[in-house]
Amino acid sequence: MNRKVAVIGAGNVGASVAQYVAEANLADVVMVDILEGIPQGKALDLTQAGPVRMYNAHVTGTNDYKDIEGADLVVMTAGLARKPGMSREDLLKANADIVGGAADNIKKFAPKSFVIVVTNPLDIMTYHMFKRTGFEANRVCGQAGILDSIRFRTFVAMELGVAMTDVQAMVLGGHGDTMVPLPRYTTIGGVPIGELISAERIKAISDRTRDGGAEIVKLLKSGSAYYAPAAATVEMVKAILLDEKRVIPLSAYLTGQYGMKDLYIGVPAVLGAHGVEKILELKLGKDELDLLQKSGQTYKGFLKEIGY
Repeated sequence: MNRKVAVIGAGNVGASVAQYVAEANLADVVMVDILEGIPQGKALDLTQAGPVRMYNAHVTGTNDYKDIEGADLVVMTAGLARKPGMSREDLLKANADIVGGAADNIKKFAPKSFVIVVTNPLDIMTYHMFKRTGFEANRVCGQAGILDSIRFRTFVAMELGVAMTDVQAMVLGGHGDTMVPLPRYTTIGGVPIGELISAERIKAISDRTRDGGAEIVKLLKSGSAYYAPAAATVEMVKAILLDEKRVIPLSAYLTGQYGMKDLYIGVPAVLGAHGVEKILELKLGKDELDLLQKSGQTYKGFLKEIGY
């Protein structure tokens, strides 16, 4: 295949991203990891699944960043996973070192690539990647709102016993405890959920979405979610590689939108061949805008802890 996707980190999220990219026949994939044998073994295993999973994408594994050379797109998944009781922000400084090192290598070996960051704390690490690579803001974004939105869609569908694919949702703000679900922009077959679900239940669903990642961490007891995060990420990969012009809630760099600037936070954006092509400004109520700006201020504070 002509397209190439590099996945930094061959853990559960990274390997699942590689699998979904290959199964969609989107691109050849190279997985990079510091652990010898892990990316090579998982890559060979994934390649051998090709004949029965009906894909011809080549998946390779390496411990050398030089092998990402020529990548059209890089997905950053490497980092320490959350453990029970940990917030995404607890991971801040440790993962900043990991992301910083990866950014230097991406800049060196794949200077024309687009970058999607998955490493937590998501919005902070995306900003760090943007600053460290020196890439244009449209080429660096974070997988945030799309994961939170599909969680919201799932819980709404479970509440009503309807097809998940018929539910559309919008979740803005930071990828964490400060996320801002927007029920009035959430519909089922075009019908606003407020006409089908009580306000009390909508609040409960919103709260469960906000705690969606932590719920899985608690259940697993070791590690964190990876199937849904990987699936959400590959939707973004697909939008860029195929120039789909998808409207996706993602972590994007703000330059004054929603009254905020010089930070990454979850907002709806058009994602296509030029990366983040446009940020859409929804008409938010005062309470919604206050919550979104509060989310932004929280991340501004954390950015200072890593030198910004």
